[in-house]
Amino acid sequence: MTLSHDPLWPRAGGWPSPDEAEGWDAAILGVPAWRTSLSPTGAHATPAAVREALRRYSPTLIGPPPVDLSEALRIADAGDIASPDGPEGEASVRTAVSGLIADAGLVIALGGDNSATYAVAQGAGAAGLITIDAHYDLRDGVSNGSPVRRLVEDGLDPRRIVQLGIADFANSAAYAQRATDLGITVVTLDEVRRRGAADVMAEALEIAGRGGGAVHLDIDVDVCDRSVAPGCPASVPGGLAAWELRALVRGAASDPRLRSADIVEVDATADAPDGRTVRLAALCVLELLAGKAVAA
Repeated sequence: MTLSHDPLWPRAGGWPSPDEAEGWDAAILGVPAWRTSLSPTGAHATPAAVREALRRYSPTLIGPPPVDLSEALRIADAGDIASPDGPEGEASVRTAVSGLIADAGLVIALGGDNSATYAVAQGAGAAGLITIDAHYDLRDGVSNGSPVRRLVEDGLDPRRIVQLGIADFANSAAYAQRATDLGITVVTLDEVRRRGAADVMAEALEIAGRGGGAVHLDIDVDVCDRSVAPGCPASVPGGLAAWELRALVRGAASDPRLRSADIVEVDATADAPDGRTVRLAALCVLELLAGKAVAA
C-alpha cells in the first residue's frame, strides 16, 4: 500500500509496543483465532489487515475543537498472540489480556473469529458482557458460535449479558429459548433501529455494569448489512448500517466500566476489492479510542 505523506496530516496506527509499564489509556492485541470457525474463514489474516487499514485514517476527531487521539491518549500495540486457538492458545490470550489490562484503561482485541471473545473476556476479568451481534453465540460445543454459552458455563452471570442486534432468520428457536431461559437481555435488530444507538447502549451498560466490575464489549461486524460487511461470512442483507455500528461502539467506550472489547468475524481474505469490511473494523478501533478520549 502506497500512501501520500503530509507532515500536517498524521495517520492512525503505528503505535508503540508496551514494553514497559507506562499507564496506557488503551492497548491493542491481535487475537487471530480461526480454527474452530463454523464457516471456512481466513480471519487469522485480519489483525494485520486492520493495522494496515488504520493507516488510511487520521486519528483526529473534528470537534470543535479538533482532538488528535494519538496525542490525547497513550496508545500501545502489543502485537499478536501467535496461536490463540485451543486450550493452550486460550490460556495465552487470557494471560496476555490480564497483563495488559493491569496497566491499560481499555484493551482492544483484533480478531479473528468470535471464539476469541471467550478468552479475551476472561482475561479482562469481565463481570458483564455486551454483544453487538446478529447471533446469540449460545451453541453447544466449542466454536465461534459458542463463546457466550462457554462464558456462562464458566460463571459469568447471564443476567449481566446484553445482546444487541439479534436478527431474524439468523438464529434458531432453540437458542432463542436458551437466551430467554438464562435471563439474557436481548435487543433485536429492529428494536436497536427503533430506539437508537444512544438509548440501547445506555441501557446495556446499566445492565452489564450493575453490581460493579468490568464490562466487555463483543463487536461482531457481521451484525452489519452485507453491503458494508461482505468480508463477514455470516453477514446478511438488512443488517446495521456502518454508522449505526460506529455509534454503538463509541457510546460503549465512553463509559469507564468498559475495560475491554473485541472486533471479530471479519475475514480479510474474503473482503471486497476495496477492503470495506476491514476498513470498517479499523474504524471500530478508532471509535473505541474516540469514546475513551471523549470521556476523559
